Amino acid sequence: MINVLLIERQQLVREGIAAEFSKSGKFTLIASTADPLEGFELFKRMRPDVVVLGLRFADSCSIEALPAYFEIEPMAKVVILADNAGDGEIAKALKLGALGFVSKEESSDELLAAVEAAAKGKKYLPSEIAGVLAANFGADELTPAETNVLQSIVGGMSNKEIAFALDISENTVKSHIQNIFSKIGVSDRTSAATAAIKRGLVRIDI
Repeated sequence: MINVLLIERQQLVREGIAAEFSKSGKFTLIASTADPLEGFELFKRMRPDVVVLGLRFADSCSIEALPAYFEIEPMAKVVILADNAGDGEIAKALKLGALGFVSKEESSDELLAAVEAAAKGKKYLPSEIAGVLAANFGADELTPAETNVLQSIVGGMSNKEIAFALDISENTVKSHIQNIFSKIGVSDRTSAATAAIKRGLVRIDI
C-alpha cells in the first residue's frame, strides 16, 4: 500500500480523492488537511510515501513551500494538485522537485497514476499538462527581478510606483518591462498581466 498525505483547501475535493483512494485498494490516506502549515507538520511527523499538495491556499502558493519539504526529506515525493495549470507554475514545480502536476479538471485516474508513479520515484504528467508545458518549451525564463516587476504590473502599479516599491530607478523598471514583453511575447501591460495570470508566471492570492 502507498501511504499518502493529502493537503488541499477544498473539502469536497479532499473527500472525493479520499473516496478514490479507498476504491483503488492501492493507497492508504494516512492524513488529510486543508491547512498547509498543519500539512507540513504532518509530513515531518508521518513521512508519507507521497504528498498530494494543493497548489493554492488563501495566502500562499505551494510551489514556494516545496524546498522546505526537500530540506526535511531529500527524497520526498510530491504531486501538485492545481485548479488550473500554467506553464510557468508547472515548470517551476518540476524544477523544484515535484514528481507530478495534475489539474483538478483531469480524471481521478490521472491523479492516481501520478501518485503511483511518484511512489516509484517517477515523474508523471497528464497529456494535457505535458502539452501546456511543451507549448512554451524553450521560452526564456524571467529573472527574479523581472518576476517582481511583472507581479507589480498585475497589481496595477505604474512605473513610478513599481520603482518606489522595489527601490529601483524608473529606467530600470522600463528596461525590465521591455525584457518581460520580449520574453512572454506581448506588447502592452494589459496583455502582460493576462499572460502572467494565465501561465502562472506570478503569484495570485485567492
